[in-house]
Amino acid sequence: MLTLTPAVTVSCEVKGVFLVLSVLEFAVGILANVFIFLVNLWDLVRRHPLSSCDLVLLGLSLTRLFLQGLLFLDAIQLTFIQQMKDPLNLSYQTIIMLWMFAKQASLWLATCLSLLYCSKIVRFSYTFLVCLVSWISRKIPQLLLSALLLSCVCITFCLWDYFSRPGLIIAATGVRNHSKELNMQVIRLHFFHSFLICSLGAIPPFLIFVISSGVLIVSLGGHLRTMRAITSDSRDPSLEAHIRALKSLVSFLCFYVVSFCAALVSVPLLMLWQHKLGVMVCVGVMAACPSGHSVILISGNPKLKRAVGAILLWAQSGRWSKADPRWDKADPRTPNLC
Repeated sequence: MLTLTPAVTVSCEVKGVFLVLSVLEFAVGILANVFIFLVNLWDLVRRHPLSSCDLVLLGLSLTRLFLQGLLFLDAIQLTFIQQMKDPLNLSYQTIIMLWMFAKQASLWLATCLSLLYCSKIVRFSYTFLVCLVSWISRKIPQLLLSALLLSCVCITFCLWDYFSRPGLIIAATGVRNHSKELNMQVIRLHFFHSFLICSLGAIPPFLIFVISSGVLIVSLGGHLRTMRAITSDSRDPSLEAHIRALKSLVSFLCFYVVSFCAALVSVPLLMLWQHKLGVMVCVGVMAACPSGHSVILISGNPKLKRAVGAILLWAQSGRWSKADPRWDKADPRTPNLC
């Protein structure tokens, strides 16, 4: 059986390094997601209609801001407040439950983004798939609301599963005069059980995300074969759209898997082994993943890239130019992915 020596406390140097890294991750994530949010909000203020892609990115940036704030609170608590002898205090339980909700919502929104990419890029030959793609393109706002609703339902079920039995367990063990430590071990195991049940709620959106990403990969392969047979020109708008979409989706897939594994490892490290250094490493990895994907989203979105270019031009020249085509006007050579 795997055993770890409990590390209830860590040195001040380790806490300092962890806090600095947490602040950097928090700053990058907040700046990237606030930028995505403000660019799309500015279009709303100017009464410009938002595309379906912009709506998804707007919702994704909001959930990422919430997620980054929760992870930063987690880092602060681990650094200054968290007592490893009582890892399931009320404040930490609240942070974990809210993190589960934000994580589920972020996954559903990323799934909506992958479906949107498929509907805009892939050309289907079957009538049913063509109708389904057309329906997805028209129902993006409803899909976003459904994603939030499903996340709330999943978290509500997990809360009910966790809080419906611990009181009965404690009462029963109290009658049998078991020790308080045994009661806490039972509650910790039950919390881990509820965490795993909540994680099962991520299976449907994750499967949809993987399938839609696989469809894009197959479509890209077919498009490359067609391009080789027709022309030798390597610069093709549709090919660029495929590559940008896959870069965004594959990076999210990698970041999500790494973040989920870190979260899965952190729960037994926290509750069973009370290994504080291991929990800090896991929280650091979990905070880096949404920050990194937000930066990749900005680098792959034409409108956001034009906004970055306009800001850099303003920083260099000291004046804001609305006539700058990188901000208000899209490059006609760039395919409209969303």
